[in-house]
Amino acid sequence: MIGKITLQSILQTLVWTVVCGVLYPLCMTGLFQVLFPYQANGSLVHVGDKLVGSEWMAQQFTGDKYFWPRPSACTYGSSPSGLVASGGSNLGPTSAQLQTNVNANAKTLRTEGRLPDNAPVPADLVFASASGVDPEISPEAARFQIARVASARGVGADQVSALVEQYVKPRQWGFLGEARVNVLMLNLALDAALPKK
Repeated sequence: MIGKITLQSILQTLVWTVVCGVLYPLCMTGLFQVLFPYQANGSLVHVGDKLVGSEWMAQQFTGDKYFWPRPSACTYGSSPSGLVASGGSNLGPTSAQLQTNVNANAKTLRTEGRLPDNAPVPADLVFASASGVDPEISPEAARFQIARVASARGVGADQVSALVEQYVKPRQWGFLGEARVNVLMLNLALDAALPKK
């Protein structure tokens, strides 16, 4: 025969499984679908009828005509299965591979920007993020790329610079985090305002 304490334990497990595993998630999902539908559905970005990405997931932009995001250790979630992978490289500060990666990224940035071999580059353009899919870069990293993008598009650097400044987000609530620029949103605005030639 089941003892009283065992029966209470089983009932408590069932009750809290239903409360925490079913009712609470359903209530929160419904509440946030009503209050914040854009965010609750993944902050998906559409151009016309076409889905082009999410504000919260970086994607790889190549070529001189676009702003580049941070390097990614997981190749921006691309995989043969089509699943979105995320993750950092786990390379420590004494890793020879990390040093090689950073030097290669810095060399690419200097070459594409037609800069001297010893020109400083923003750290977030040479180090991969912890998630591997960080959608934002620092304003300094965006400004660093202005000359390259403007030259590739055949427009004045001041036009591209003005667009960058429009997309600089301040610290959240004035004190959390740092100022940042969403690369996807900036590149979409770039294509809309200054079409590729």
